[in-house]
Amino acid sequence: MGFIGDLFNLFIYQPLYNALIGLYNVIPDLGLAIIILTVIIRVALLPLSKKSIESQKKMQEVQPELKKIQEKYKNDRTMQSQKLMEFYREKKINPASGCMPLIIQLVVLIALYRVFVAGINFDGHSEMLYSFIKNPGTINPMSLGFLDMSKRNMFLAVVAAGLQFWQTRMIMSKKEKEKPNNKQSDPQKEPDFATIMQQQMLFVGPLLTLIIGFQFPAGLPLYWVITTLFMIGQQYLILKKDKQTQDNS
Repeated sequence: MGFIGDLFNLFIYQPLYNALIGLYNVIPDLGLAIIILTVIIRVALLPLSKKSIESQKKMQEVQPELKKIQEKYKNDRTMQSQKLMEFYREKKINPASGCMPLIIQLVVLIALYRVFVAGINFDGHSEMLYSFIKNPGTINPMSLGFLDMSKRNMFLAVVAAGLQFWQTRMIMSKKEKEKPNNKQSDPQKEPDFATIMQQQMLFVGPLLTLIIGFQFPAGLPLYWVITTLFMIGQQYLILKKDKQTQDNS
């Protein structure tokens, strides 16, 4: 665990930490430095995010066929697993292919959170700075003259929760539109587990964001706001591209 922690600090945390301090040296506003670094990282993660979204989309497209196999062999788990593996090979799908990009993104985002906390609590004696990064001595937590990054901010927590609700709603709206004959569907049919979970997360996710966001300094909910805005924009472009493809087909 110590070795993994050292690698994490050396290749992820320390570069991001120095990037934040370097940005603060150029733009002496911690809030703006957090926003800029968040955008830079989100842009850098676009290829991984795109790959993850494409993998999830492909899995969604074959869900009806997967459910048929699961229903057909529901009393024979061994045969069910075998048929599912054959189906994945036939369709050239790797169910785990979307996991690695998500894991990498999660690791980077955890590092970013630690970096923002370290920036807010900067003591001027950090040994993590590279030799070419100037030590600012102190970091002013005030942003734009009125927003204190070191204190809790209910407004930012509410905005972050609201944006997460919007993002989840965007995905649910797309899936609802894609359901054929939604109004004529069998009322006796039980909704699938994924749909139930997503409906719960529509409210549970934003609520957790609100609670956690208000417990931490404003730098964290600000980071959530920028990240979620970026993801909403990315989802909008993907949904727009999908709609144009469907219209042209």
